[in-house]
This record gives sequence, structure tokens and C-alpha cells, in this order.
Amino acid sequence: MRGVSYCGDMQPWAPVDVPRLAGEGPALRLHDTSTGRVRPTAPGREALMYVCGITPYDATHLGHAATYLAFDLVNRVWRDLGHDVHYVQNVTDIDDPLLERAARDQDDWVVLGMRETALFREDMEALRVIPPRHYVGAVEAMAEIAELVGKLLASGAAYRCDDPEFPDVYFDASTTGRFGYESNLDEATMLRLFAERGGDPDRAGKRHPLDALLWRMAREGEPRWESDLGPGRPGWHVECAAIALNRLGPRIDLNGGGSDLAFPHHECGAAHAEAFTGQHPFAGHYTHAGMIGLDGEKMSKSRGNLVFVSKLRAEGVDPNAIRVALLAGHYRSDRAWTADLLDTAQARLARWREAAALPAGPAADDLVLRLRTHLADDLDTPRALAAVDAWAAEALERRGTDGAAPGLVRDALDALLGVRL
Repeated sequence: MRGVSYCGDMQPWAPVDVPRLAGEGPALRLHDTSTGRVRPTAPGREALMYVCGITPYDATHLGHAATYLAFDLVNRVWRDLGHDVHYVQNVTDIDDPLLERAARDQDDWVVLGMRETALFREDMEALRVIPPRHYVGAVEAMAEIAELVGKLLASGAAYRCDDPEFPDVYFDASTTGRFGYESNLDEATMLRLFAERGGDPDRAGKRHPLDALLWRMAREGEPRWESDLGPGRPGWHVECAAIALNRLGPRIDLNGGGSDLAFPHHECGAAHAEAFTGQHPFAGHYTHAGMIGLDGEKMSKSRGNLVFVSKLRAEGVDPNAIRVALLAGHYRSDRAWTADLLDTAQARLARWREAAALPAGPAADDLVLRLRTHLADDLDTPRALAAVDAWAAEALERRGTDGAAPGLVRDALDALLGVRL
């Protein structure tokens, strides 16, 4: 929100030292969910990126990791092109799933959120993900969220639910006249997903089943915050809208997250932002990463079929190998995590390290160009990794005479793929 101040943000994880490579590659083209096409990104000198963060009621699983690695690649490619990347990420540190998990485990919800957020930071640092410039918890952004809700209410874009006991504030999804443009789903599908992903389509007193909660009035035994709206706490989607508007402005270059966030989360967040600013679209690209599965099912907390980054690290797995394993599939594809995938990545990483440790090797300028070209093509990591395989095979089988090549390969993999040899 223009002209609105906010308190200090959470501390993100430690910075990552990214080597600078000579020259630059093609402009980054990314898939945009709203158009269904791979299109060029077009940031200015400053590239504005908002990626939705975790709800910290469990440790970082490989589905999380795959998503944040995808947008870390965007960050790295934009930086390689000379953009100053202004990256913002939130933490949903107050929401029903967090409260439910704390109640189940007889834990304090604040302590649970802080503990899992700290573990997430450790995992991101181990995976060498470039930290956001602003890392913001919903709790610390409560005043600005409430202010945005109040302004939406005053403008007519929001309303009080017809419930004398709990007059919660809801967003009127018809306000912008564009609801549904981001996800391109029909109403029946939106209603089904809304119910499955935290919405309340059957709440009595709403104008329309797809209207999203903005401010939940206080219930007995629930955390609450005082505001001009009355004591309560925010809905999920408006949290991201407020945090992004305050730190990035009315229009951003990229709104990213997992594919399960396309609807309702990103659809509603964009609608909230656009209703406030009057500007469309909120994001130049809405880009979504695929799901990671285990035993034929999506990896999710509700299913309990999680592989945790921290557990793999505790078992002595090199985080670089985890990174290589996740980059072996295209970021938009739903794919499976298997022991074979990790074994292949560890062997691949060992070959790369053996080749890059040679005193000389084949010239690497073409490899750098291929890495840049493949990543610019909607983050085509399978082809990028295959290009490194080809260079390593030539180095190990035929050797080479370019003494600068191994160092250039190490720097290129570090800068563009985030893999340290």
C-alpha cells in the first residue's frame, strides 16, 4: 500500500556468494499461468519477485525445496542478466493449519512456528538458495494487513458477512470483473478447489461462495489482534497482497509458488491487490512449480508422505546432491522422488567434481552459453544438466588443454545452477 509504513522484517538466512560471469545470455522466458504460454519476462533494472512462503507447522519437505529452487534459478538468471532482484517472501505464521497442529501436539503455536521457520532457514541456507531481501511473517505485518482490509472495506471491494455473532470481512470477488483470469478455471473447478484448499464456499451470510475471507473476527480461545476492524486475525490471501504491495509496489514482475497455489491463493491475492490499486495485472508472470510425489501421490503434510530436507542432511546427504536431484526434472512437471533419483544425482555430482578438479579441460565457453540458453528457455534444467554431463565426459575421457576451463565450469555451475563443486 503506497504511503503505509511497516515494521522490521524477519531475519532471512545467510547471504549466498554468487560468482559473476563475463557476458550474458538470452532474456529469460517463463511460463505464465494466466496466459498458458511461455513468454519473455520484462523486468526493468530492478526485477520484482514475490514467492509465497511456508506455513511453519512442519519441516521443509522436498516439495517445498523444489519450489524454492525453481525461483532461486529465476533469481540467478536475472542477476546474471544484470538485474537488481528485489525478492520478497512471506511466512504464514498465523493460520488454521498451524493452530490445528499446535493443538494436536499440545504445543504452543508461537513456539511451533518459530521452531519450524528456523529449520526452514537452515534448509534454505544448506541448499544455497539466495535469501529474499524481505522475509516477512504475517504476525509482524498484522497492522498493514488490517489497514489494507479496512481500505478494501471502505471502497466497497469488501463487506461484512451477514452474521451478527461473527461479522467476518470478506472480499467481493466480483469487484474487479476479472476474477478467474490468473488460473483460467471454470467456476465449478474453482468451487471444488476453494473448498479443498482452505476456502469456505458454504459459509452462510456470504454474497458468493468464492468470496475469500479477509478478516476473521475473534473466536473464543483463538489468537487475536486489535485493529479498527475489531479484534481478530487475517485471512490467508490478503496477507500476501499486503506484504507484496508494501514492499514491491502495485505491479510486480513475477508472482510464484507451487502449482497448488494458482487457485485460490494467487487468484485471490491478485484480485485483492488489483481492487486496491486499480492496476491490472498485478504480476507480469504468474509462474508455478510442479508437485513432488512419493509412492505415486503428491508429497503433502495432509498425506504424511514427506521426505524432509533436514532428515536427508542429518543422514549425511550433500545438499548439492539434493539440489541436482531436484533440478533433474523440469520445474513445471509433477515428478516423483525416489532413492534412484538421489543415487543418480550423487554419482552425477561426483563426476562433475572429478572433471572440475582436473588441472585443465576442454574449453568451457560453449558450456556457459548452453547453460544460459537452456535456463532462459523456461528454466530447462534437464538440458542444462545434460550439457554439464557432456563437458565432464569429454574432460574425463579426452582431457583438455584449457587451464581456465575447470574454474569457469565451477563458477558457472555455482552462479547459474547454485551447485557448488
